[in-house]
Amino acid sequence: MNIKKIKSEFPIFKQKINGKPLVYLDSANSSQKPKTVINRISNFYETEFSNVGRSVHSLAVKATNRFEDTRDKVKLYLNAKHREEIIFTKSATESINLVASSFGEKFINKGDEILTTELEHHSNYIPWYFIGKKKGAVIKFAPVNEKGEVEIDEIKKLITNKTKIIAITHISNVTGTIMPIKKIIDLAKEKKIPVLIDGTQGAPHLKLDMQNLDCDFYAISCHKMYGPNGLGILYAKKKWLDELPPYQGGGGMISEVLKDKVTFASSPTKFEAGTMQTAEVVGFFEAINFIESLGIKNIINHENEVLEYGIEKLKKNNSVNIIGDPKNRGSVMCFTMKGIHPHDIATILDEDGVAIRAGHHCCQILHDKLGIPATARASIGVYNSKEDIDVLCDAINNCKKVFNI
Repeated sequence: MNIKKIKSEFPIFKQKINGKPLVYLDSANSSQKPKTVINRISNFYETEFSNVGRSVHSLAVKATNRFEDTRDKVKLYLNAKHREEIIFTKSATESINLVASSFGEKFINKGDEILTTELEHHSNYIPWYFIGKKKGAVIKFAPVNEKGEVEIDEIKKLITNKTKIIAITHISNVTGTIMPIKKIIDLAKEKKIPVLIDGTQGAPHLKLDMQNLDCDFYAISCHKMYGPNGLGILYAKKKWLDELPPYQGGGGMISEVLKDKVTFASSPTKFEAGTMQTAEVVGFFEAINFIESLGIKNIINHENEVLEYGIEKLKKNNSVNIIGDPKNRGSVMCFTMKGIHPHDIATILDEDGVAIRAGHHCCQILHDKLGIPATARASIGVYNSKEDIDVLCDAINNCKKVFNI
């Protein structure tokens, strides 16, 4: 892949940070946006803007068609069976809250169990915490081993006849662990337990096929896929969407409203209350085009090559401790440095134009398990190269000099 050419498609890389070329290693947090996505959003506001699903004038019809074209695009990209299985939300967080609320209200009762893992981002724990507290349900955590993995046998041990749903991440945003999702789903199907996948890290870095994967729910964060902020996607099997109650009430999601009776629209409209973020949805069409133009397999191969190079270089620095050593790792490298707080690491790296994230990465349960308050995280996107890793490592050595270690 021609990384120089790819990077040139992202306007943000034209600038310098503290006089240095920007090395952006924070894509697990949020990816940068190619010019095609930025231009599409701008063009929509300039020439096509209207609310969707309401009016019948020309602009409204065109905007609605553009909006629904993206739904069809996502359906094909994910290889979903039905276009109605694609729900637009404001974030992956809202997608998970939608399932926890709607599924939880209908199917989870006192004493029931929700199975998750110690790897989870808060977005795939707090919604279940809420419904657990409300309904008197129990949340069970499959433990993380010393390599930062969750073994399928640990999940198997925790499944009982009270398990109502399994909610797990696809790729850990701390250890980079790629979970054995297919095996877990197959195991759950034997017990007739639905599975929700937090795909915020999985969707940008893996080839997805919902019919092959066969999960019940899959949550996606579009801003991590070179798309706009404020947009998420929930893939949900049609059988669930037909059965679950709406998550929110308001305009657009109804069929008929009377003083004593309300009937709801069919899916996906039933779950898309109020004015939708039309420009962002239209812009995401171009984000998928961008990914498809490069080829997801090419992206995976390139990111794995940069990741392996990065892991090897960091291992050679005896002041750096890499968090996790999973057999299958996604594009994430979390690390600590003895005697230096991760926030200080990130601040000093920024002086060299290197952007990373520091903190607990919304994974306090995992960090508590690891016995550390925070980590520094470098994460890889399609625009990163081995040269970026070299700059990262030089900046880490500068950090060591500052702290005299």
